[in-house]
Amino acid sequence: MSHYAVSAVGADRPGIVAAVTGVFLEHGCNLEDTSMTILRGHFAMMLVVAAPDGLAQETLEEALAGPAADFDLVVAVRAIDDDVPVSPEGDAWTVSVYGADRPGIVHRVASLLADSAVNIVDLSTRVIGDPSRPVYAMILEVTLPSRGDASPLEASLASLAGDLGVECSLHPSEADIL
Repeated sequence: MSHYAVSAVGADRPGIVAAVTGVFLEHGCNLEDTSMTILRGHFAMMLVVAAPDGLAQETLEEALAGPAADFDLVVAVRAIDDDVPVSPEGDAWTVSVYGADRPGIVHRVASLLADSAVNIVDLSTRVIGDPSRPVYAMILEVTLPSRGDASPLEASLASLAGDLGVECSLHPSEADIL
């Protein structure tokens, strides 16, 4: 099997997922990891696809050109290494950040986590609340080094929260389905 990372982005409309995944089915591919979301009316999907040996990247790109044109999508296909570990080692934690929206929140939190050798596994942000008083919400799934003490990270996040004027929490992740 060969593996490809595929991304597709475009204005949201019904049928995008069916059209794109239909191409993979027609070519004997299996969807292994997927993430799909709508961001301010724009649909974005990322997939890791297992393809039969001999299915060239160019063949997938040509096949995806149809749905790309039909739905005005920007599609990218990239061969990926099969030897990359599936998930990072370490302990799963969740970081939550809430506060007034302002530039730099994601960067500052991500930089602090990187400096602490914490890997970001998933990150989602939304502006929520009343339009007259919007609240920026960010949820991160992170991996701390195995059996690491979370207290120093918790203290660093509390300090950063004070600097940014936001609320920040760190707690162990619950085991979930995905």
